[in-house]
Amino acid sequence: MSILIGALGGIIAVLMKNGVLWIEHFLTELLKIKYHNYVFFFLPLIGLFFTVLYVQIFREGKLGRGISSILYSVSRKKGVIPSDKIYSHIITSILTIGFGGSVGLEAPIVVTGSAIGSNVATFLHLTSKERILLLACGTAAGVAAIFSAPVAGVIFAMEVLLLELTVPAFIPLLISSASATVIAKILHSKPLFHLIIGGWELKALPFYILLGVFCGAIAVYVSKVTLKTEAFMKPKKGVYKKALLGGLVLGILIFLFPPLYGEGYNTVNLLLKGQYELMAKGFMGFPFIKAPWFLLVFTAALILVKGYATALTLGSGGNGGIFATSLMTGALAGFFYSFGINTIGSFHLNQTNFIAVAMAGLLSGVIHAPLTSIFLIAEITGGYVLFVPLMLVCAVSYFFARYFSPYTIYTKVLAEKGQLLDKNKDKTVLSLMDMRKVLEYDFVPIKANQCLRDIAKAIATSKRDIFPVLSEDKKLEGIIHLNQVRFLIFEVDKYDCVFVKDLMQKDFAYANIGEDMETVMKKFEDNKVLNLPVLENGVYKGFISKNAIFAIYRSLLIEESKPLSNF
Repeated sequence: MSILIGALGGIIAVLMKNGVLWIEHFLTELLKIKYHNYVFFFLPLIGLFFTVLYVQIFREGKLGRGISSILYSVSRKKGVIPSDKIYSHIITSILTIGFGGSVGLEAPIVVTGSAIGSNVATFLHLTSKERILLLACGTAAGVAAIFSAPVAGVIFAMEVLLLELTVPAFIPLLISSASATVIAKILHSKPLFHLIIGGWELKALPFYILLGVFCGAIAVYVSKVTLKTEAFMKPKKGVYKKALLGGLVLGILIFLFPPLYGEGYNTVNLLLKGQYELMAKGFMGFPFIKAPWFLLVFTAALILVKGYATALTLGSGGNGGIFATSLMTGALAGFFYSFGINTIGSFHLNQTNFIAVAMAGLLSGVIHAPLTSIFLIAEITGGYVLFVPLMLVCAVSYFFARYFSPYTIYTKVLAEKGQLLDKNKDKTVLSLMDMRKVLEYDFVPIKANQCLRDIAKAIATSKRDIFPVLSEDKKLEGIIHLNQVRFLIFEVDKYDCVFVKDLMQKDFAYANIGEDMETVMKKFEDNKVLNLPVLENGVYKGFISKNAIFAIYRSLLIEESKPLSNF
């Protein structure tokens, strides 16, 4: 299955990459747009419109973009991914990026590969842990195929998706990633980047450390800008109006800064080749200004607006990911840093080396995956000459970004909703529990205007020692505990003169039907109770007990602790 998923992942990665290249080539030849920036006003808008149209007609307005949707499937759905994600992300990402959307193909490729792995496992009726493993195989295959970096593909799956690693899990990931790389090389042999890397010098070490801080700061900026811009676009009403607004603004940005068009890998290659003047050629329709100050200002502006361009593409309904944005912004940051220092004249830095290392540093800071970033750049450079600078820059960038932004773009929204799987075993098991499955309903309700006689009747017919006091519209007004009325039960003369409203506990803790179990457990501990009433929009639904939670908790813990079967 690992070989099959890897091969399919490689084929789809090549298909998506060639699809984008074909559309870009077709538009270039058809419209002769190579340096005619005014058409950039319209192309991204057309791509966004087609993408939104497809999603509205064929997906009922729901697509589930990005790696966040995969993390949600792992944490909440035991790795189950709808089969339509196998093709829907291929179509929408090609339309978005082919027409100039400023995002990358990596996230759609990962989602597609994960969907293949998940559905293969479901078809074979495998366990949830085996399904998640094959899902991760699809993820590794997608990253490996697009970059020809099999080790980076495996490590990405481990760092981002798999919280625990065993040898039985590691081997299928290797096989799937290697299979995808072989297929991709057979079908598409052209490398993504053209790198000429030289050895690093010991005297440059302090500059690499400072570069790590620089990349970490930019990573925090990119993450916050992307999340805030997407949040700004999300509440806008009307999907087509949103696409129109975002598409026009994106078109203006691309007109001003042509390198924002598409994934941005052409710009990265120009920087790596030292053809800096071509990067800014066509700026606002004017010839390139051959002056270092202009190149530095233009590069700084690109760094600042790239995150906005990506967020506008995604927030307007397009499909893509932040991976390519991180690599392009990293290349720009490395060039700005090294070119600026070289221009000052005090030191001379190898600009190609700093561009390559900064790509890894920024990616490490944005997605909080330093090992993936290190091995990705090490593999696509064709060797490990820069391994020490890569380790330093990625580590510094990661710690800097993690300090100021604890969650990544992938995990921020999930963490806020309590839907993120945690490496803490206790939190992991609690996140897998569904409150509705532990809800208990066999509690006899009473009303506030009833008397002690009615309480005695309820006690006689109930197996519980708790009685919810409900209004006519099923709202919970209070709780009666058996211990509260035990001393009154034998005082028959008070049966008709003591009322429920005088005895009930009006101040009580409760849980809401949508709360995560970690929050519910905290309420148990804070209030020193064994049972909590559960409400849905104020309406009483039942009780949840600590004993019931522990019983399910134990069975889930045993299931989660089981190792994958040895092959």
